[in-house]
Amino acid sequence: MSEPGACETIRNWQRRPDGITTSGKLTAADVGALAAAGVKHVINLALDDHPEALQDEAALLSKQGIAYTHIPVPFDAPTLGHVQELENALRTSDGPAHIHCIMNYRVTAFLYLIDQKNGIAEPEAHKRMTQIWDPLASDDPRAEPWKVLLTS
Repeated sequence: MSEPGACETIRNWQRRPDGITTSGKLTAADVGALAAAGVKHVINLALDDHPEALQDEAALLSKQGIAYTHIPVPFDAPTLGHVQELENALRTSDGPAHIHCIMNYRVTAFLYLIDQKNGIAEPEAHKRMTQIWDPLASDDPRAEPWKVLLTS
């Protein structure tokens, strides 16, 4: 995958050490930037009815030759089943993957669990997650389901 260039303007965009890129919400312009960066598969964890969701995301990505997987994760009800769906999508991905939601919170929390499952020490997995969000240290009541998920 080439250097990100315009991808760095995507909300909370980051490239992980394993080459996977993640971000918050996408815009129509971001789809072209992801294609130019060599992304071959986009996995969306946001709900379609979120006010900031990209309308017709699958069709826009398809026009750029990018595969699309949608795993809708309610922010107030994440499950280990959702994490497993993400793992499966990554395992079957054909080429560089980009995972996003609205703020990159769902993504980084799920990758925290996946990283640990794949042998990344908890302090390193935690550091990767907290570059975007730390639900484990948050006092926001909306983080409570995430604390439960991450500590179960």
